[in-house]
Amino acid sequence: MIEPDLRDRLLSEPELLLEDKDVMNALIAANERTMGSNIVDLRGIAMERLEARLERLEDTHRSVIAAAYENLAGTNQVHRAILQMLDPLSFEDFLKTLNTDVAATLRVDCIRLVLESVQPEESPSFLRKLGDVLYVAEPGFVTDYLSGGRNVPIRPVVLRQVQPDNDNLYGDRSGWIRSEALMRLDFGKGRLPGMLVLGAEDPHQFKPTHGTDLLAFFAGVFERTMRRWLS
Repeated sequence: MIEPDLRDRLLSEPELLLEDKDVMNALIAANERTMGSNIVDLRGIAMERLEARLERLEDTHRSVIAAAYENLAGTNQVHRAILQMLDPLSFEDFLKTLNTDVAATLRVDCIRLVLESVQPEESPSFLRKLGDVLYVAEPGFVTDYLSGGRNVPIRPVVLRQVQPDNDNLYGDRSGWIRSEALMRLDFGKGRLPGMLVLGAEDPHQFKPTHGTDLLAFFAGVFERTMRRWLS
């Protein structure tokens, strides 16, 4: 028998039972047992299906909210990196900021700016001092690196694992960088293209299945900033 105090409380607040999922399941199961095994309870079957559907909807709801928060965090991250990139007043400080403050904000292990030059070995001395950030290459390097040597359309943003035969781009970090984000840069009419590279030691940080909208926006701002420095 139910204790009188408990019985009185349940009668006065029946919604307590309705809001408790485990208690309701136990009551339904007890009802089915009293009906015997020869009777099919269509209402119970319908409730089980509705419950399963509700659980799926709740899982989807949680996934959507998590994705929204992740996108918002990524947007804020890129915005902070852009503000840091716009602070320097000299080109040398601009490049150094890339591999320090901007890299830390974007949570990558290194950043490389690739500039094509007709005579890369004769690059100015101040560019050679920035070798940790700047990579001066021969014409055609950007297209070959983005395509991986294959005859495929060039996408503005490429996410992939680092290819073993192309890791000389990272200098002392070669062998440590396992995934990369590559952004093709257009510096305007009459200028050779460039490429911005984000490298990560985590092989899964940049994957082809990830979205590229934020990186495309970051590359667009970087591209326009570089045009001003080059002019």
